[in-house]
Amino acid sequence: MSKQTISVFGLGSMGFGVACSAVTAGHHVYGFDVNIASQDRFLAKGGDRAEIAEAGAVSDVVISVVLNGAQTNDILFGEMGIVPHMRPGSVVISCATVAPDLARELAVKCNAYQVLYLDAPISGGSVKAAEGALTMMASGSADAFAAAKPALDSITQTVYQLGDTAGPGSAMKAVNQLLAGVHIAAMGEALTFGISQGVDAARIVEVISKCAGTSWMFENRAPHVVGGDYTPHSAINIWLKDLGIVLDVAKGSNFSAPLAAAALQQFVTAVGQGLGGEDDAAVAKVYAKNAGLTLPKAK
Repeated sequence: MSKQTISVFGLGSMGFGVACSAVTAGHHVYGFDVNIASQDRFLAKGGDRAEIAEAGAVSDVVISVVLNGAQTNDILFGEMGIVPHMRPGSVVISCATVAPDLARELAVKCNAYQVLYLDAPISGGSVKAAEGALTMMASGSADAFAAAKPALDSITQTVYQLGDTAGPGSAMKAVNQLLAGVHIAAMGEALTFGISQGVDAARIVEVISKCAGTSWMFENRAPHVVGGDYTPHSAINIWLKDLGIVLDVAKGSNFSAPLAAAALQQFVTAVGQGLGGEDDAAVAKVYAKNAGLTLPKAK
């Protein structure tokens, strides 16, 4: 695998793993984050630091793992944006969950600088990011995929190529986020429903994990509730953004998405209860509060 110079923007739970996986694969990686402590932590893992203009001039690949579309646009084209400093033929891998229309817009803006753009949302969470084993839903030109390949090989396990223009990657991510958000809310509802019937929470997880009603989100998130551990691997706040995007896209297509809307309302309620920074499994607390239930405490 050829070695590349890579700039990673966003060293949060996913981006830090992405950046470290690229370092482990032997790439020269610059890390950027508004949190200086995150940058320092990345330096200790073998990463590098540079001014944006300097990094842009030498980077073969820029990977954006920031929170949303506004942040993506800012780090690419804002006052300190990196794209104007990038060489023709270099590539942006945009991993944030954004609306398909914005992905297409960003691709056009990159093209004006002769910079390639890969619409490349990711799934797998912080654990898979740290293992370099993410799933990527990507769309873009053949040239963009070719330019990004060494970087992609170091951070992903599976790359689905969904089209030759930007948009389909973000559309597929919206499908995934609809299901993921609904399944997390359903986990909270089912687990607290079982507790309300006198069933032990740990037994619910043990049994349902072997039954047809299970889901990946149930098996992954319900143990957080059982353990009373709401350390944020994926925070409640993220779902206001991601399910909001799902519903905006649905509205633009005159598509009714009532399950996504119902799930979003539970996350909105959780934020209103001060739970926005907790792990998204904390949506179970909304159901527990409404039912007057006590959830398991941290051991």
